[in-house]
Amino acid sequence: MTTQALDLQDLYPAWNFSVPIDHFPEDDKYSPHLNGTFPLRYWFDARYYQRGGPVIVLASGETTGVNRLPYLQKGILSQLIKETHGIGVILEHRYYGHSMPTEDLSTENLRYLDTQQALADYAYFAKHIRFPGLEWENLSSDWTSWIVYGGSYAGSFAAFLRLLYPKVFWGAISSSGVPVAVTDYWEYWEAVRLYGPQACIKSTQEIIQLVDGILLAKDDDLKNKLKSTFGLPNITSDTDFAQVITDIGVAGWQGRVWDADVSSNSFERYCSNISAPSILSPASLAQQANVISLIQAEGSLIPTPTLVNATLNLLSLINSTAITPCAETNKTQDECFGSANASFWKQSNLSTSEWRSWTWQYCTQWGYFQTGAGIPTSIKPVVSRLLTMDYMSQPCVLAFNMSLPIKPDIESVNQYGGFNISANRLAFVDGQADPWRWAGVHAPTANKRTDDIEHPFVLINGAVHHWDEYGLFKNETHKGSIPSAVSLAQEYERAFVNMWVSGKSDTHHERKRNGRLKNKSRVFLALSLARRMYFRDQRA
Repeated sequence: MTTQALDLQDLYPAWNFSVPIDHFPEDDKYSPHLNGTFPLRYWFDARYYQRGGPVIVLASGETTGVNRLPYLQKGILSQLIKETHGIGVILEHRYYGHSMPTEDLSTENLRYLDTQQALADYAYFAKHIRFPGLEWENLSSDWTSWIVYGGSYAGSFAAFLRLLYPKVFWGAISSSGVPVAVTDYWEYWEAVRLYGPQACIKSTQEIIQLVDGILLAKDDDLKNKLKSTFGLPNITSDTDFAQVITDIGVAGWQGRVWDADVSSNSFERYCSNISAPSILSPASLAQQANVISLIQAEGSLIPTPTLVNATLNLLSLINSTAITPCAETNKTQDECFGSANASFWKQSNLSTSEWRSWTWQYCTQWGYFQTGAGIPTSIKPVVSRLLTMDYMSQPCVLAFNMSLPIKPDIESVNQYGGFNISANRLAFVDGQADPWRWAGVHAPTANKRTDDIEHPFVLINGAVHHWDEYGLFKNETHKGSIPSAVSLAQEYERAFVNMWVSGKSDTHHERKRNGRLKNKSRVFLALSLARRMYFRDQRA
């Protein structure tokens, strides 16, 4: 755990609130039923609270809530509670962090892990919570605006809360939300193909063409030569070999964030290597003749200096970031890079198997297997076509004894509207270059929408994955600045949330707006109009 995380836990102590293990005892899906409760963990900040202010919940999604504490300190949640004089809450998702309904993560005990049970947790919390130190305040949804924000999976989660529990959650912001569950999500790779640096993308496509051309040719000698040239001769599976290239390469696109403290530099490192005009490591020159002969053997490529240099520089990068670290562990290459490590997949204890929770969710409900095989033949891929559905869904088979083909119950997600999901005071904020955009309402195939205060609809130019969630302190100038498009989106979010809260206050207290509130509303309306024009101009 980082020093920052420990400091934030001192600043925001964790609390627990008991919720039912099973909210749906009449549903045989969860049989055998358990009648008990478990502690749902949460954190809150009431320092800005003034009577009448909202409760704004940030859904933590598929990770420990500790990882979301920075947003309470200086991210979007902090901005919203300052703007509205509200209470900020980070609420953990069942089966993540310390919010565990069962003693382990065995397949049998995971039957209570689905989105519907977790949504019911949040509604139960909102109806019954009494915040420590504020027990005398009536913060029920009858009198207080409850607004929920979420990013990524938690973004669709927030949207579903607004749809399913409209009397509890007055409004919701779905940032990079994915309300469309898809089994074969080959579209994941479209964002990097379309918005990545084109010189890097072109070289990536040619390298993938080289790798696939040889691996799919059924020539064992040529395949062995390819693996040896790349420094990975002892990876048994051709597809595991292809997966390493993806992991070192374009898989890092989603990890790009404008905040350097949390951003991954793996994609930039990859592109700077394969786009370099010269060979970066003299050691890779020993493989130059082999690379040229492999390109010639593939048959459809020409060994141009650009392609040869890109391939040699990729070999160097794979050596430094994968091969050498693996060798230092004294493991075989199959142990480091193989996908069928049975002893790993069979673990289920809480301390070492946190990965099982989200794996279970995507195997049983959400899908999103990021294949290369599903990419249409009209598209030149940036990942190998050897990445098939069967290969990408191996964790479901190995961890939970599921049978191929894997068929997650995506209808349990898509029943809420999919691309057409909508409700009053439900905002959708997405990144133009987000790989998850194709599973949301800003997908190129989705119906066009208008943007207004009741239905904010924002596509942030150049942004990737929930970039509006992050924030900086005013004195953190050494870290740069928030991109203008992100800053404008956050300003718009503060504006429409304030309008939503003011609207509920008027409705429930039956009071007329005084002149001050009218003026304030005009300011926010002007802001919303300005933001709409900006985002409309920038939309892809």
